[in-house]
Amino acid sequence: MKRRTIQFGWAALPLLAAGPAALPVRAQQVADSAFRAPITSPAYPAGGPVVLLDEAHTNFHTLDGRYLTFGRVLRQDGYAVRSNRSALSAPALAGASVLVIANALHSSNAGNWTLPTPSAFTPDEIAAVRDWVRDGGSLLLIADHMPFPGAASALGEAFGVQMRNGFAYDSTRTVSRFTFTRTGGRLASHPITEGRSPAERVDSVVAFTGQAFRVAAPGQPLMTLAAGTIVLEPRVAWQFSDSTPVVPGAGLLQGAAIRFGKGRVAVFGEAAMFSAQLAGAQRNPMGMNDPTAPQNAQFLLNVMHWLSGLLPDR
Repeated sequence: MKRRTIQFGWAALPLLAAGPAALPVRAQQVADSAFRAPITSPAYPAGGPVVLLDEAHTNFHTLDGRYLTFGRVLRQDGYAVRSNRSALSAPALAGASVLVIANALHSSNAGNWTLPTPSAFTPDEIAAVRDWVRDGGSLLLIADHMPFPGAASALGEAFGVQMRNGFAYDSTRTVSRFTFTRTGGRLASHPITEGRSPAERVDSVVAFTGQAFRVAAPGQPLMTLAAGTIVLEPRVAWQFSDSTPVVPGAGLLQGAAIRFGKGRVAVFGEAAMFSAQLAGAQRNPMGMNDPTAPQNAQFLLNVMHWLSGLLPDR
């Protein structure tokens, strides 16, 4: 059995190239309940736009779990954040301004991160979300590394997003944590990165082990992977060998903004960047609480401000 060291977002640890899926690594992630975003002037008074976080599709991130701090940050900013535990439909989406879907899974992949990875959403649900966005709703779609892109691909394709069901890594196959900067040309100038004032400008965003995707026009790249990046596409999550399929990742995306009809869609290929978690036995910070990612919280707020219409289209 071939042993390979994989650099996760928080620590390097050995991983066997075959054997049981390394789900315990992810299972050790817990929300950092002490984290608070530095918001001095909320965008909305309490009870602002309604944000629905989907929890009806075996989601790995929920408001009482790994996205606890995601919800708290949005509430700090004045949003009314609620869970959605029903099938996605016109009645379920009525009254919501923003729908957030983070790391949904088909029930067959619960605790079984191996191929195949069927769609987490039925054709009727995809049509309902597509029509709702076309009529003016906003969608924040987040699908992390495999198996999550497989579960979200059909929904993403409804908005021109083509996801790779794999893991984005650097050319050495050891680092999957990426820093996107304006100076490096990988973080785009967009209303989301400009914010409403110079104080909200974002110049750097950190992502922690995600996927890669393409987006068709009229999508606008936000976070672009560098030359030399690759995407590993294993049959079982975290199990890599010399025979694991590899595709070039240069120019693929981990973040994009899309106008769709009257609505808006923001797509990201990594979920931890919008969380604040403590990972592994050492409880290392990962996400908005990571000291090397000081602008991730503002980036989340700017994404939400764009989706809720506080920021201009372009």
